Amino acid sequence: MPPTADSDSPTSSTSSDSEDTLDLQLPEEFLALIEEERKGQREEEYASSFGELLDHVERWGPVRTAVGRFHLVPVSVERDLPLVHRWMNDPAVAAYWDLAGPLSATEEHLRAQLEGDGRSVPCLGVLEGTPMSYWEVYRADLDPLARHYPARPHDTGLHLLIGAVADRGRGLGGTLLRAVADHVLARRPACARVVAEPDLRNVPSVAAFLGAGFRYDAEVDLPGKRAALMVRDRSQRDLL
Repeated sequence: MPPTADSDSPTSSTSSDSEDTLDLQLPEEFLALIEEERKGQREEEYASSFGELLDHVERWGPVRTAVGRFHLVPVSVERDLPLVHRWMNDPAVAAYWDLAGPLSATEEHLRAQLEGDGRSVPCLGVLEGTPMSYWEVYRADLDPLARHYPARPHDTGLHLLIGAVADRGRGLGGTLLRAVADHVLARRPACARVVAEPDLRNVPSVAAFLGAGFRYDAEVDLPGKRAALMVRDRSQRDLL
């Protein structure tokens, strides 16, 4: 006996209405909105991965500095990749970061952090509303760096590059490093030290860390470079 119209049998679904629905073509504008929503959901997932390892960098908020309002904003690959890629291919940056090359190389570097366990967070440094630097805030005690110095729990590391040529050589690096290091100590109560390991050949970078109240601790041999281990101690931040 043939199924009735309200039967649960799968064969009952072959109505003209369902055929019209299957043939429906969604407008391109609607599909674009769906894709934007999916991107937003992915970025929220990335942000949640920053998590407890770095006390939610995405929630730290801005800080006042001598040169203006400064904010570390976690990178969005979809939004920020072209800018970071351009900076990485500046010869002055490439000499020490070793990330010059195609867009895919920069994307891989960023996604490795964003899709990891949150021990390193890539950020744009936004000064008075303008992205002008790239930062990586990372758990130094959970990084390969910890094999090369007497790491302490919750040591927090910083990597920094100033993006625009016009912003270099003006003392911005030292000013922002001091502000960010103290912001880290304020936002991460368990962290007693902020550390960095600039290449010894990068004299302006080493000088910027010294000017920011970091002390020179030691020379360390790291893969690809001999570095100056720089340390800013919580106990000395009001003295240096």
